[in-house]
Amino acid sequence: MSTTGADTGTAPRPGGGGDTPLRRAIGPKLLVLFVIGDILGTGIYATTGKVAGKVGGALWLPFVIGFAVAILTAASYVELVGKYPKAAGAALYTQKAFKVPFLTFIIAFMVMASGLSSASAAARAFSGDYLQEFTDFFPPTLVAILFILALAALNLRGVSESVKTNVVLTLVELTGLLIVLVIGAWAVLTGEGEPARLTEFEASGTGFALFTSVLGATALGFFAFVGFEDSVNMAEETKDPVRTFPRAIFTGVAVTGTVYVLVAVASSLLVDHRVLEESSGPLLEVVKAGGIDFPPRLFALIALFAVTNSALINIMMASRLCYGMANERILPRAMGRVLPKRRTPVVGIVFVSLLAVGLVSTGEIEGLGDTTAFLLLCVFAVVNIAVLVLRRDRVEHAHFRTPTVFPVLGAATSLVLASPFADRPANVYIRAGVLLAIGIALWGLNKAVLRARGEE
Repeated sequence: MSTTGADTGTAPRPGGGGDTPLRRAIGPKLLVLFVIGDILGTGIYATTGKVAGKVGGALWLPFVIGFAVAILTAASYVELVGKYPKAAGAALYTQKAFKVPFLTFIIAFMVMASGLSSASAAARAFSGDYLQEFTDFFPPTLVAILFILALAALNLRGVSESVKTNVVLTLVELTGLLIVLVIGAWAVLTGEGEPARLTEFEASGTGFALFTSVLGATALGFFAFVGFEDSVNMAEETKDPVRTFPRAIFTGVAVTGTVYVLVAVASSLLVDHRVLEESSGPLLEVVKAGGIDFPPRLFALIALFAVTNSALINIMMASRLCYGMANERILPRAMGRVLPKRRTPVVGIVFVSLLAVGLVSTGEIEGLGDTTAFLLLCVFAVVNIAVLVLRRDRVEHAHFRTPTVFPVLGAATSLVLASPFADRPANVYIRAGVLLAIGIALWGLNKAVLRARGEE
């Protein structure tokens, strides 16, 4: 892995000053915590049981594979955000690589839709088993909607407030996972766990059935790894993004990947995969079975903070994506409007929050999580190819460059996990298809507006 730049060797710092109307409030340490907080959350706290239901006791294996796939694609994002430190992420990279406006819009819409389906999954997780440790009085759907609206209000207040809230919530959710790891270690030391479960597979037989079982579990488990791609949409609000992003993204993926694998091992040691599968709060089952007198309600409270963090960041990122697309003329200019004093993308925040409220009623945690993973795996395949295409576009500043084999493998693995071989339910494809149909309709509407204004 290396850096590359123009032959002159100069390395200016793009975006280091007043080249954006957004406030540069995110430093290196804050960005690392932001990436970790973006990846951690709903995936590991809410869908671990569903992954166990697909693969069985060998729950750790899908997370190991997902970790490898995430590292490959993260390397591509690091190279691209170093070359083009602007908001809009995958949409910007797709446009620069292929220069096909329709494809650019579809990719951008898929990223935004994935963030909103993820936020909706988090809202559903918030109103599920963890909240029911305290009360089941309020209707879950109403709780989920109010949850989304409260996070929208926080986003409107400002990026500094949102990111600092993210830091607090990240530390809380890391504490929760460390509690699970301590409980797992205690079980091993006292002989409470069942190591034999770690090699048990749910699929009967071997060969293709086992392959599709592991692949399906990995595709769903990959939902736990998504989030690092969101951070590139904060490039215009990050101090010295070219230097800051490589360490932040790789550190974030490495920390979360290691924690995930260890949590999966602890979960499988202590709880049968059938019990995990039936719960929307699987890690709560691990705490209850761990042999340590840790208050279940306290852990449930930690889990509620964790899923809150996931939703907060996804709504934040989707709104910044709208802002970036508006600046790239992919969406109407109004989407790039910011509050004069708060300097937050107000129209984008309102728009994505309303869409998230709508998605809350379309499915449960597993379906929304799998939809998120499927959409992003398709996007990741395109981004990995874009890295290779854009190698011919040299920029004047030094930046990170990933080995060529990484994007090649990243594209291949993303396509395999997005394929029907991954044994995902048909409703995931239907939901994704409906979202894409909405995207195509919006693309046509935007073109009509531009044509009417004589701006095409």
